[in-house]
Amino acid sequence: MCGRITRTSTRDVLAKELGVGRFVDVDLRPRYNIAPSQTVEAIIRDGDELCLGPMRWGFTAPAATPARNAPINARAETIATTPLFREAFQRRRCLIVADGFYEWKKEVRGKTPYYLRLRSGQPFGFAGIWSAHRDPAGTRTPTCAIVTCAPNALVAAIHNRMPVILPAAARERWLNPHAAVGELRALLTPLPTEEMEAYVVSTLVNSPSNDTPECVRPV
Repeated sequence: MCGRITRTSTRDVLAKELGVGRFVDVDLRPRYNIAPSQTVEAIIRDGDELCLGPMRWGFTAPAATPARNAPINARAETIATTPLFREAFQRRRCLIVADGFYEWKKEVRGKTPYYLRLRSGQPFGFAGIWSAHRDPAGTRTPTCAIVTCAPNALVAAIHNRMPVILPAAARERWLNPHAAVGELRALLTPLPTEEMEAYVVSTLVNSPSNDTPECVRPV
């Protein structure tokens, strides 16, 4: 599962590291505690250009699932066959931009929050799918979900699932509209342990109302 993320990188960094060529209606103020149903930044391919724009975190089919039931994650093992996700997996893939994510480890004294990120400290893209949901008023809102997979060794010590973080070469293939299903499924694997780091953070992150740098500081 992935249920809380951060995005603090600037426009220039995102353009350099992720190849974003166009920014559309984005507010790039630092976010330290993004929760489901809130806005995330996502990259889609528009012709030869990568475009970054806002989406609501919680996948909602174009005219079906109520927003309150919108799943925030899609399992890699079943994304190609689950009716809710199947078409988006084939036709509407995106990269959900982040600098890190939180997971909670169950311990005797309760749940301990951890922050996980790349050792490089650079932003990255989660494998994502999206849908242009139309609400009862007729407004179309892009919504999305993060694809999850079995964890690597680092994450397994904290949680039994992890989000799919795509390295550079895989990002290009994931956004390729002509990619075959088998090729796409092969991308949905855990990032190698040695490329990541994790550390304990404050329980401030337990509340989405706390959106400050203190959320990501090591305890």
